[in-house]
Amino acid sequence: METRIENIRNFAILSHIDHGKSTLADRFLEITATVQKEKMKPQFLDSMDIERERGITIKMKPVRMVYNLLGEKFILNLIDTPGHVDFSYEVSRSLAAVEGAILLVDATKGIQAQTLANLDLAQKQKLAIIPVVNKIDMPQARIEETVQELADLLKVDKEEVIKISAKLGINIDNVLLNVIKKIPAPKKENINKPFKALIFDSEYNSYQGVVAYVRIVEGTIQKGEKIQLVATKTAAEAKELGFFKPEPLVQEKLVAGEIGYIATGIKEPNKTRVGDTIIKSQNIGSITPLSGYKEPQPVVFASLYPQRPEEFDLLKEALGKLKLNDPSLIFEPETKESLGRGFRCGFLGTLHVEIVSERLYREFGPNLVISSPSVVFRVNDKLIYSASDWPEDNVIKKTEELWVFLEIITPIKYMAGILEILKNLEGKYVDTKYIGLEKVVLCYEIPLRAIVGNLYDKIKSVSQGYASMSYKILDFKEADLVKMEVLIAGQKKEAFSKIVVRNKVFSEGRKMVEKLKEVLPPQQFPVAIQAVMGGKIIARETIKARRKDVTGYLYGGDYTRKRKLLEKQKKGKKILKEKGEVRIPSKVFLEVFKS
Repeated sequence: METRIENIRNFAILSHIDHGKSTLADRFLEITATVQKEKMKPQFLDSMDIERERGITIKMKPVRMVYNLLGEKFILNLIDTPGHVDFSYEVSRSLAAVEGAILLVDATKGIQAQTLANLDLAQKQKLAIIPVVNKIDMPQARIEETVQELADLLKVDKEEVIKISAKLGINIDNVLLNVIKKIPAPKKENINKPFKALIFDSEYNSYQGVVAYVRIVEGTIQKGEKIQLVATKTAAEAKELGFFKPEPLVQEKLVAGEIGYIATGIKEPNKTRVGDTIIKSQNIGSITPLSGYKEPQPVVFASLYPQRPEEFDLLKEALGKLKLNDPSLIFEPETKESLGRGFRCGFLGTLHVEIVSERLYREFGPNLVISSPSVVFRVNDKLIYSASDWPEDNVIKKTEELWVFLEIITPIKYMAGILEILKNLEGKYVDTKYIGLEKVVLCYEIPLRAIVGNLYDKIKSVSQGYASMSYKILDFKEADLVKMEVLIAGQKKEAFSKIVVRNKVFSEGRKMVEKLKEVLPPQQFPVAIQAVMGGKIIARETIKARRKDVTGYLYGGDYTRKRKLLEKQKKGKKILKEKGEVRIPSKVFLEVFKS
């Protein structure tokens, strides 16, 4: 069937985490018969195991649906986006490929921080916004209050806000009707212009090379045509074309307005960049590339090392392929005497680090040593990305750290508990705004390291899950910072070193040794765990030796026989302690990282 450009609608679903975005996408797939009922499963577009286990969307997912309305067929291209603040870059990329967005809000929780952040991204792109309130079937739903909040936020009439239950399928047809009515079709005249496509995502296929996920902005592309990636000046061929139903469906051509994929055959992942423009080779030099994206700025840094040195090349290849699918991941090689060869990696948040680490292990297999998470610091006007690069105290003149502008949205009844948390973060109060009669937005400036210190979990805990937060990077401010090191059985473990504020070094050291005592497996000898600052031990814990009953087979007789065996065991443990090295399993690094 020939695609009519005026019948195409490209849109995304935007929401805060857990507001029912993936469930709404499921209902769309059912109503449009894109997925057969017998093949349907909850959160269908969340294809990764890690997404299903955690109940969150990590990767954007494009899908093409056909919807019949009054005898006319419409092509609906949906991009399902993540809701967690760490993955907002995924959202910004998806919005560049569409003309409209559904803004989804949970009726039990109302507007939350990421709702505002995502709306801001959509409005900057000048997208059509369709307001939708979900979970109206829930007993604790505050339907009218949430509708009013959303209407006030978008400055529209309450009647324009659609009330649905994605779980029960209530009023979903009305959402699709509004998508067709309110979201503009791609411009008809674009179909006759020279071919131009925007890469908004990509993945690596061992047979087809780099597969670029594209929005065809102008013109037409056919299978077998010669193409060029403008930014990297890489020549390729459109070996295969198609779109997602949601599995790849091969086509002979793609036209302006469509969202699909182009298999390029390119075998070097670094030759393909998200935000790049694809043109036909015959038009090189005559076409202005698309504007692309603002490069993401990493705010959290951690070093990844293979536990076995021979897996360095495997880790390098794995990071390269993962970056194709996650362009916000930044990495560069580094070598440390205590850890060997590895990579210093930049991430958008601590959840981002966790997800990348787990994906590396599950999808590619290397066992990893993961250093403690750190934000970028500035010492004597030089940027420091990890504790291992921290200079000696005698050369330090000035230390600085990054600050952020933090917004927390909370029901007023939880405000006191959240203010108590913020009071301990050395932050600066900026403003308080009210949303309706029951919600408040607390605006603070705080050090970025406070965000890394599980602030999100603390806020969720004290507010019983109702509060939420988002933040923007500001600038560096002076701070009194020191390096805290960790010794295990007398040996320095660089991966656990971290930069802390001087007045909190004792409490941080105590937390670190207690956590390590909890997660490190016992050895055949006692293991001392020590936190050290400037050569001074500030906290200590000891893991007792694993004991084996060497006298168990003896019965009766002289006690001296048992004594000899116990002395022999004691002597052996002493030798082990002097010569033995504590091997730290991968999961220990991840457990310490999470804490």
